[in-house]
Amino acid sequence: MSFSVKDLLRAQVAPALGCTEPVAVALAAAAAAAVLPGRPERIALWVDPNIYKNGLAVIIPGTGGLSGLDLAGALGAFGGNPALGLEVLEPLTPESVQAARTLVRDGGVTLNLLQDQRGLFIRAEVFDGSHVAEAVIREMHDNVVGVSLDGRSLPLDKAAPRAAVKADVSRLEAWIKALTLEDLVRLLDDLDDEDREFLMEGVRTNMRLAEHGLKFGPGLGIGKALDRLVRQKLICRDMVLAARILTSAASDARMGGVKLPAMSSAGSGNHGLTAILPIWAIRDFIECDEKTVLEAMALSHLVTAYVKAHTGRLSAICGCSVAAGAGASAGVAYLLGGNLAHIAGAIKNIIEDLAGVICDGAKAGCSLKLATAAGTAVQSALFSLQGVNVLHTDGIIGASPEQTMQNIGTLSTEGMIETDRTILKIMLEKRFSGF
Repeated sequence: MSFSVKDLLRAQVAPALGCTEPVAVALAAAAAAAVLPGRPERIALWVDPNIYKNGLAVIIPGTGGLSGLDLAGALGAFGGNPALGLEVLEPLTPESVQAARTLVRDGGVTLNLLQDQRGLFIRAEVFDGSHVAEAVIREMHDNVVGVSLDGRSLPLDKAAPRAAVKADVSRLEAWIKALTLEDLVRLLDDLDDEDREFLMEGVRTNMRLAEHGLKFGPGLGIGKALDRLVRQKLICRDMVLAARILTSAASDARMGGVKLPAMSSAGSGNHGLTAILPIWAIRDFIECDEKTVLEAMALSHLVTAYVKAHTGRLSAICGCSVAAGAGASAGVAYLLGGNLAHIAGAIKNIIEDLAGVICDGAKAGCSLKLATAAGTAVQSALFSLQGVNVLHTDGIIGASPEQTMQNIGTLSTEGMIETDRTILKIMLEKRFSGF
């Protein structure tokens, strides 16, 4: 089966309110609660290790600074709208937040870690005393694959109409994996006005987060701190720093629990920030038109999707560094007038540079990693355009950009399994010790 650039963008790029791991748990619980006749009285959740890891510490928007996957499930059940997909928690009210907090406080939510589960998986059971509803999410954060009431399967459009369109996930990713970098670049010729407006909406969405981060300095305040250093003339704003400031400021706001959506890429809001904002940040430094900027962003999303098709949605490797970072480096090289060889070189350069960055869960500190990824994406493209390219004899770098990105996938899916377990073990020990 063949897909189009429109199919890729619509499947891989979507607005998301809050970190997508707790949001996905909220979506599963909301989808189950939507078919439950009565008011939720008890919730049981089952999640894979990476969903668990990424939901431990990150703040949930609209809660006043609260976190936790158990709370996310309760919020989805009491105040979520599954028709909104990854913006499921947008309708939260103080009353629904209080109801969720009370249920968690009273022990009404159980969270189960499926230690041996591979791949993204969430199952939510919601009970009202007489009935039980269940929803299951697999492969993608908004891919609701089943909803049932008292063991009887129901049509997906009853509980998750927007999520139901994700049914071709496996076939789409198989198609992406068969493409070459040249194929991805050629797909840009198929962008139409609707696609360009969709891409521009991604800019507007993510810039709102960046502007909030620069104004108020939420989270760690990395973007605002970098901007302040420029104002104090302690560092100079160039293309690399501009990308770092804008991207980290947006992540500060998102990881700080600001109730503003991000335009996600490959299932992650932070991937979306990294894929979009470095490209937008450098446009003031060069001669370019909006059409070319949007084509560069489309390429960024396509390369991000290509890498994630090989690594899986969640892993021990920081996807903002090697997936969205690779996408951004490709987009920057394209925007700077680079040819296919320059784009390939940019991808190889950033993977050589950042392949060792681990994912230790979603939290405020992600802004540091996004600052690094954004700046390195621009630097990698600039290096490539200056003839600086990592050799295929070096480490995990392949003879082609495709092989290089596939090697990252192998490293992620085969080589980092024990690393992932160790990261989670350390995080759980911290949690249970009270730190």
